[in-house]
Amino acid sequence: MGNVIVVSQRPSDAGELVGLARSIGDPVIVAFQDSAERVEELLSYGYKVYRVKSSRPEVLAKAISTLYNELKPKLIVGPNTRNVKDAMAWVAGLHDIHMAPDVAGVRVEPDGIVYKRGFLSERVTMTVKAPYPAIILVNPRVAEPAPREGVGELIELNVGDTMVRVLEVKAKELSGVNLEAAEVIVGVGRGFKAKEDLSMAFELAKLLGGQVGGTRPIAADLKWLPEDAWIGISGKRVAPKLYIAIGISGAPQHMSGVSGSKVIVAVNKDKSAPIFKQADYGVVADLYKFIPALIDVLKRRRGST
Repeated sequence: MGNVIVVSQRPSDAGELVGLARSIGDPVIVAFQDSAERVEELLSYGYKVYRVKSSRPEVLAKAISTLYNELKPKLIVGPNTRNVKDAMAWVAGLHDIHMAPDVAGVRVEPDGIVYKRGFLSERVTMTVKAPYPAIILVNPRVAEPAPREGVGELIELNVGDTMVRVLEVKAKELSGVNLEAAEVIVGVGRGFKAKEDLSMAFELAKLLGGQVGGTRPIAADLKWLPEDAWIGISGKRVAPKLYIAIGISGAPQHMSGVSGSKVIVAVNKDKSAPIFKQADYGVVADLYKFIPALIDVLKRRRGST
């Protein structure tokens, strides 16, 4: 056991990552930032689970490096998140192995891993074959989730001194919403004139059983949404079944974050907005007129069923 190391950070990533790892070899799971209930879920996949009781990237990096030396895996698989990227970059440099973030597709071959990833804000896709060992950090919905069909073994992984001393920790305001797991996302952009107007997007998302995310100006600049609701090349990469972009122009930096969406619907009053070139459906309308009308239709339809 252990020729593939799976790094698990979020509730939504484990099944897909274990499913991908199983197609390559025998996985072990490294869990961090996990509650006791979450660890029980990971154990239900039937593999060894190494728990790291820290959310700091340098601690995770040292833990993975220790396991790498012990297990000599041919692949390390993880989610494409900020903490994991930081940690895996350290591991890749220390052990001189190939690392690929933002992976959108994987094919396993006997002598290496073939993966696809975009660059230039997803305007170009490249296919690369990397020899083993390698590190790949994947976007959501790259693989089918593995079934839970066993009882694993929990191993506490204690990491010694990392030579990094934390002086202060300041908590960020977070929504607690896991956009990567959402099947419907309502995206909001600068077409909204005031923070209070976002209530329309939240009402629409609730009616559709979805979540709300936003562009960089909304989340990072204006701070109308928490940082973990920021969608884009520097924020979250999402792959919902339906993405409704409201008042979003379609800048490449944002669209790269939603390129995995099955269906994109754009609502914008500017018929020349770049987003219409990438949307499956486009509505040229004032969002302040169209969204309330759409909400009304959905409410009446729900009331008739």
